[in-house]
Amino acid sequence: MKLDLPFVRAQFPAFSEPTLEGWAFFENAGGSYPCIQFIDKLTAFYMKNKVQPYYPYPASTKGGEMMDTSYRRMAEYLNVDASEIHFGPSTSQNVYVLANAMRPMWEDGDEIIVSCQDHEANAGAWRRLSKTGIKVIEWHVDPQTGLLNIETLEKLFSKRTKMVAFPHCSNVIGHINPVKEISKKAHRYGALSVVDGVGYAPHGFPDIKELGADIYLFSLYKTFGPHLGLVYVANALILQMENQSHFFKEGITRSMITPAGPDHAQIGSASGILDYFDAVYGHHYNDEANPTQKNKALNKLFRAHETALLDHLLAFLRSRSDVRIVGSDTVTDRLPIVSIIPRNKTVAEVYAKLTECQLMLGTGDFYAVRPLIDMKIPLDPGVLRMSFVHYTSMEEINQLIAGLEKAL
Repeated sequence: MKLDLPFVRAQFPAFSEPTLEGWAFFENAGGSYPCIQFIDKLTAFYMKNKVQPYYPYPASTKGGEMMDTSYRRMAEYLNVDASEIHFGPSTSQNVYVLANAMRPMWEDGDEIIVSCQDHEANAGAWRRLSKTGIKVIEWHVDPQTGLLNIETLEKLFSKRTKMVAFPHCSNVIGHINPVKEISKKAHRYGALSVVDGVGYAPHGFPDIKELGADIYLFSLYKTFGPHLGLVYVANALILQMENQSHFFKEGITRSMITPAGPDHAQIGSASGILDYFDAVYGHHYNDEANPTQKNKALNKLFRAHETALLDHLLAFLRSRSDVRIVGSDTVTDRLPIVSIIPRNKTVAEVYAKLTECQLMLGTGDFYAVRPLIDMKIPLDPGVLRMSFVHYTSMEEINQLIAGLEKAL
């Protein structure tokens, strides 16, 4: 089965927006284009249901139903229970709240392992616990490849290890970490597995039950929807946490790690992402699969398309002696998040020329400060990052390659 790209792109208004015509978007790791299904639901909620939800009058009842639908359908796609899904303002804030909620579970001198491959969203708040009596153990990346070594992790565990925090996929290196294997190792030591899926989820929602993570986080504005962060927390775990909401919310799991509720409209419209996934699945397959099965099939569709584009881009970059690819230069265990450093020109010079070629990319450290430090890459100017998802076309990849030929 091959992805019907014209059908996919028809679901994103950005591709028919006159002001974006001719521009190719390669900063998807910072935030994706939203799908029309989400936009329509968000617009409808603000027009018809922007009242306090869950009261018995129709506008309020409908608003509450839309919110409940988002919890339920997200859970179905992720293969977990609806009570284990939580929405917050952003992944960074969600981690901050989790760190405060979990600290009372641990004693002074207990240890947590935090990887140095993380976006700071899944690192900073955990590391600040060192000021409260928790010992933070750093899991450094390989200084040449930027990868995390599992054998190195094994040596970091002790009898006092309570948690391992790491990314499913780095947002500058693009490498996919073996979450299932790492989670099993953590559990053998009685530790929790906390996974930052922000870099991974735009390329296919995970089957969280299969991964075995205790906590999994990602950002919906990077997966074609609203500016919210989604958190999965296993039911057995959340009741061990300290309530971060109002005192009378104690025991109400949906509220305990949400100190202030995010926009009702954004939660209510988040299921538009699943409407989009359902539409893509229905267009390609003629069966009655459940959401988890649909998700697995879509992951294969998306990954095959993305990998073909990534292979083409990496082949070009490998052919150049005037550019360094940060991390692996093959598609094995890699997602289309590609960072480069020009060898003969400055990042600013190359970036300016790429912008002239109507290419939308990003430069800097992308809050992945710690892996860049481990790899001895200067934070200023950092790297030039090219990131794309399944709605990207081969024509856009060729536009990028042509721009790089001129810029380098």
